[in-house]
Amino acid sequence: MIRRFEKVCGKCVEMIYGQKRLGYSISDTVGFYDMFELQKEGECQGSDIIFYDYENGKVYEPFEKEKNVIYDKPMYAKGAYYFLKGDFNKNIMTLFKYLPGNLPEKITELKMGEINLYNLKIIGDEVYIISEDEYIVSYYPKRFQFQLEPNECVLLIDSDKVFIEAWIEEGWDDEKHCATDEYKYYHKLIVKDFFGNLLSEEIGSLDQNPDGNWWIS
Repeated sequence: MIRRFEKVCGKCVEMIYGQKRLGYSISDTVGFYDMFELQKEGECQGSDIIFYDYENGKVYEPFEKEKNVIYDKPMYAKGAYYFLKGDFNKNIMTLFKYLPGNLPEKITELKMGEINLYNLKIIGDEVYIISEDEYIVSYYPKRFQFQLEPNECVLLIDSDKVFIEAWIEEGWDDEKHCATDEYKYYHKLIVKDFFGNLLSEEIGSLDQNPDGNWWIS
């Protein structure tokens, strides 16, 4: 059976992990750091974020589209939806909590001049705002930072632990630029505390299932 949302715009709808009710679309894939660079050349079109309700077919648009205002993909946590809104007119980054059919609730606001926009995102069951560059920096709800290796990225923050994936390449011949017979590529799961102290390390890849659960493979 084919069903139709109440408003059809020809946009691709993506599901939000951890729940089955809402999907979303964002009209532009420009990230916060890219937007910062593009804005130097003048005004940008901006984007809109739209939620699609699979229970009743309704479509929710929490904000009207504005120039120089963009959004990042939402997440589901603690029974609600969360997303970041970057307003480059006011140079403010805002974290919103959202429930279908209600007005977005402002959770916290950050001045863009005080944060790193590179790989800025929300993550974790407690909804952390972090950026990833040479360091992971957490801005909300707890402030901390520590250095990351070039082959590391943060996947999850849970129970005051930072779960990091590192990709490992062994047996590569740098002179011939090719793999040897001993070549191996795999992932390591590294767990650290908020001070960057190593708590555990093991071979394994951490991935989130659409139902919200995380699995190590």
